[in-house]
Amino acid sequence: MRPLIEFSREARAKIRYVLTDIDDTLTNDGQLPAAAYMAMEKLHTAGIKVIPITGRPAGWCDHIARMWPVDGLVGENGAFYFRYDAESRKMVRRYFKNETERIEDRKKLKALECKILEEIPGCAVAADQAYREADLAIDFCEDVPALPMTEVRHIAEMFSEVGAEAKISSIHVNGWFGGYDKLSMTRTFLKEVYGEDLDAIREQVVFCGDSPNDCPMFSFFPHGVGVANVKDLEQEMDALPSWITPERGGYGFAQLAEALLDAR
Repeated sequence: MRPLIEFSREARAKIRYVLTDIDDTLTNDGQLPAAAYMAMEKLHTAGIKVIPITGRPAGWCDHIARMWPVDGLVGENGAFYFRYDAESRKMVRRYFKNETERIEDRKKLKALECKILEEIPGCAVAADQAYREADLAIDFCEDVPALPMTEVRHIAEMFSEVGAEAKISSIHVNGWFGGYDKLSMTRTFLKEVYGEDLDAIREQVVFCGDSPNDCPMFSFFPHGVGVANVKDLEQEMDALPSWITPERGGYGFAQLAEALLDAR
């Protein structure tokens, strides 16, 4: 990972899309600082598309798509994308799986939830689980005392043992049934909304993140940017960003936004 200052002006000037994780990438200690929100607004106003790519639930994503200065977002680690069409005043919701499939998946995840809570003392179902449509989120440090990484990995392994996908974020282990992730739904979003071939525009996209569930994005995009706290989970990641910001969380994201705007 190289310092953000080494990200060339020529490359920064070509960026048309900013994709970003939310937790600990836009936030600091669970709060969205004004600097991060203003950075999104400045990028949006400048004509750069801002698209959060998050593990957060459908309920949150509906709010974000409506009220944040964003052009849509991917939620629950790729289970769907939401985009608010201001002209028609309509929310566009595109899911990887249909409603019947999601209901069946939730039944299987509920059984697994009971097993995980019994076997891993100290973890909990994430507080935002009630607003999820496709995955199960197990909290290991957001609203519970932080568990050791050995236990966090054990949770992920329990998902894998029953054929579910599992990703570790900075706060949760998210598990789901289905062959999708953040990158696959990002590809679908850009093709269906903007008619873009993601392979053809990789050099025009920045992805900003901080944790293991961002690895599919970091491995694909040459202009992956980690906020400074990406170093906290570096040992758990199989792909790292090209660049790293000086500051952590939302303040690091604001530094990235300023670098992109300065190049314009």
